[in-house]
Amino acid sequence: MMNANLIQQKNGDGRAGAALIFGAGIAAAILMLAGCGKKPQTPAPPPPEVSVMTVQAHALPITTELPGRLDAVRTAEVRARVAGILLKRVFQEGSEVKAGDVLFQIDPAPLQAADDAAKAAQAKAGANLKQTQAQADRYEVLVKINAVSKQEYDNAVAAAAQGNADVLSAKAALETANLNLGYATVTAPISGRIGKALTTEGALVGQNEATELAVIQQLDPIYFDFTQSSTEGLKLRQEFQAGKLESVAPGAAKVTLLLEDGTIYPHEGKLLFSDVTVDPTTGMTTLRAEFPNPDDLLLPGMFARARLEQAVNAHAIEVPQRGVSYGANGEPTVMVVTPDNKVEVRPVTTSAAVGDQWIITSGLKTGEQIILSGFQKVQPGMVVKPVPFESPTNAADGDTN
Repeated sequence: MMNANLIQQKNGDGRAGAALIFGAGIAAAILMLAGCGKKPQTPAPPPPEVSVMTVQAHALPITTELPGRLDAVRTAEVRARVAGILLKRVFQEGSEVKAGDVLFQIDPAPLQAADDAAKAAQAKAGANLKQTQAQADRYEVLVKINAVSKQEYDNAVAAAAQGNADVLSAKAALETANLNLGYATVTAPISGRIGKALTTEGALVGQNEATELAVIQQLDPIYFDFTQSSTEGLKLRQEFQAGKLESVAPGAAKVTLLLEDGTIYPHEGKLLFSDVTVDPTTGMTTLRAEFPNPDDLLLPGMFARARLEQAVNAHAIEVPQRGVSYGANGEPTVMVVTPDNKVEVRPVTTSAAVGDQWIITSGLKTGEQIILSGFQKVQPGMVVKPVPFESPTNAADGDTN
């Protein structure tokens, strides 16, 4: 009996457990069906990150690059001033000479003879003057007592005057002979660099013309003559009058020289003057700058370009060229991040390029942020996350440190 009751109790417990398992399965199925009716919620993507630069206005020199050629400050053509045979050349070609240095020697023998003859003529004229003057003095006393006629006295006075004129003429001839004898020694009229000798020893020079013997050029400092369009000059003056630009103080205009190979000359120059006339054939105005040339690196005739600071824009806004794009109509635009971090396409006006920067004359103001990197990820009106732009150079420096 006991075993039968145990079996019956186990069977009851089994049916109860089965019922509980069946109920739990139904509940799980209901929950699964309820879950299948709702989509899972995903978080919204963050706004795209763009690199921006904050626009700042600052004083900016307005520079212009103009072509021109170098020219010596002083050029002297050394010429033979007397006729004669060239005996020797004293200087070394291509060397530096100083004013007064002996350069050539012309045969002085004929000139010395002419000088001696002039001295003799002067002595003869002096003796003749002494004689005629003494006679005139004696006749002056005798004519008063009628010992000589008035005519004889007048002739004696005239002879004395003629003798005095002969003395003056002989003196002038002697001075000329002395000068010619001095010209036999050809000296440098100025200090500078002398070129090659244009006449060799043994040549007859100065015969009927002043033969050119050499050329001396003063190269330190040196001039740079360049030209500017009269239209550009007129536009600059109009911007001065309109208050858009400020004039550079007198004597403060900086001039930088760019050589033929593109290198920058290490010494800064100064603007000397701008011509007051315009060439009617070219419409250009000539300007002149002066540069120190201690190493004689600059030579007359060399072509170069001058970078001239002509004015100052006191409130200039510069934008990297990478931040300016051009639409289908060719108008320049920039992407601006507004205070609420939205993208706005802004048309701007550019005036000139300085290196890799555009000068913006309208469309931007101080404090605004423009996008320099991340254009591909944004559209106008989109919310973005602005971060400061870091140039590749600065980034590399930061990695090195």
